[in-house]
Order: sequence, then C-alpha cells, then structure tokens
Amino acid sequence: MQKMHVAAALIAAALTAGSAAAAPAAHQDPLDARTLSTIKSRFSELMELANRHDLEALHGMFWQSPSVLLVAKSAVASEGNWAGFWGNDAVDRKLHDIATSGPVVLSPDLSRLKVVGLTADVAESYAPMTITVSYAGQDGTPKPFLMFIEWIKVADDWKIASEIILPVPPAPAAKAGN
Repeated sequence: MQKMHVAAALIAAALTAGSAAAAPAAHQDPLDARTLSTIKSRFSELMELANRHDLEALHGMFWQSPSVLLVAKSAVASEGNWAGFWGNDAVDRKLHDIATSGPVVLSPDLSRLKVVGLTADVAESYAPMTITVSYAGQDGTPKPFLMFIEWIKVADDWKIASEIILPVPPAPAAKAGN
C-alpha cells in the first residue's frame, strides 16, 4: 500500500513538473511602448479628421489596397443593416455618404482605448465611443458603438487595414421577479 502511495506521489510530481515546463512564457507585445503610443496618436488623428469631415485626409489614413475594409451601417437594404465595404473606392464612397448625411460626431472614450501589437507590422485597437449620426435611418441621437481597427505598417507609417464599427445593442429588459 505504501509503495502505491509513493508511486502515486512520484507520478503526480512528474505530471506537475511536466505541466510547469509546458506553461507558455509570458506574452511580450511585438511593438514597443513608443510604437503603441504612435498608433494611439493615429487613432486620435482619425477621430479629429472624421469629426471635421476631412474626406481627403481620411482617405490618406487608410491602407491603399483592394483588401482595405470598412464595416459600417448600410443604406442599401440588399446589403443588410450593416455591411463590409472593400477597397478604397468603396470606403471613400461610404465615408462620403456618411459625412454628407448631416452632422457626424465621434466621441471615443480615450481612457478605454486599447492598442496591442499582433506582429511587428500589424496592430489592433479597440475603443468604445458614442456616435451621433443621421445616416441611413439613424435619428441623430448619440448612441454607443465599439470601434475595432487593424493597423498595418506601410513604409514608416501606420495605416488602417480594417475599421469595424458596431452598435452596442441596448441591455435586455429585466425580467419580472429578478
């Protein structure tokens, strides 16, 4: 019986040591603090340009590629309520349509802006925000949204490879008795 306990203890020790050895190393962001700060500045610049409706400067913020993506509210029923717009011409048209629909105000919560490096030349940002817009049936009431951006390094600059803007649905009504 004692041999069985000793054997069980040895097996447990071996398994514990093996799992400790297999534990992944602590994550290290592939981008340094200065680069992450640069991308945060680019995000702030994006918000300023969008609020000024500076379409030419906004165009320059995006990666010039047929693979660039903007996910936003659609005004075309056949596209669905929200849709993806691929390529610079489609992104430019969508931004133009939104900007000319009336006032558009993006108010990000910069205290919750998060930027992480995925590789040495790709980063991701996340920011909750309030957007006031009257485009495609929206009534101009400030509403909560989430913005996700994939950034790609092109030469010495960080460009938007994809920008995904999603509405935050209202919280479900509390059920009676809860």
